[in-house]
Amino acid sequence: PIQKLVHQGMILGSDGEKMSKSRGNVVNPDDVVEVHGADALRLYEMFMGPLEAVKPWQTSQVSGVVRFQSKLFNVVQAAAKNDAVEMDEETTKILHKTMKKVTEDIESMSFNTAISAMMVLTNHLTSLKDQVPREAAEKLTLMVSPFAPHLGEECWSILGHDDTLAYHPWVEHDEALCVDNTVKMGVQVNGKTRGEIEIPKDADQEGAMAEAMKVQSVSNQLDGKDVKKIIYVPGRILNIVAK
Repeated sequence: PIQKLVHQGMILGSDGEKMSKSRGNVVNPDDVVEVHGADALRLYEMFMGPLEAVKPWQTSQVSGVVRFQSKLFNVVQAAAKNDAVEMDEETTKILHKTMKKVTEDIESMSFNTAISAMMVLTNHLTSLKDQVPREAAEKLTLMVSPFAPHLGEECWSILGHDDTLAYHPWVEHDEALCVDNTVKMGVQVNGKTRGEIEIPKDADQEGAMAEAMKVQSVSNQLDGKDVKKIIYVPGRILNIVAK
């Protein structure tokens, strides 16, 4: 019996019309595979948008997922060269948030947002240069493998594994590490956004104001003015009314 039925959207030609030989807008997947590889084709098809949506094909945008593949490959190579790197708190949080996001998105068939989350993680690991933690690289490799199996197996091998990753357990996240202790929020002066602050989630108005005054663009707007009113919504906005 069918447990779940999902109707996927049609992929249109680059002109937004249904692909047909008469319109001359047919894209042959074999041509894309020949130039960019099968993994790039798979990734792009899933990254185009929601699975059930109708989407136009844009060959020029395949290069975006190709760059993602290259970045991820470089991250894995960096991790393989240095086993002594330990994960810092920021990397740990981003990794666990990504594992949670990708796991949930695969379950809901939201493949495009799962790939987007992995791109964010890859960019963060890229910023670490040669200090990429091996654990983070391995978890990322496992997550990308359902989307780009050839890339996944190659990276798994680079990380020193002799067996296939196909039978390796899926990644598991720690829910406690997916919760932010701080929050970023905008600071407005007389209704116009003048800056942004990052404060503890439970920060009170006094603490929020103290951080806001450290922002040069905010303090400049308040210079020589009297604060008449402060509108503070924890975790959302700080609006300072001054004249």
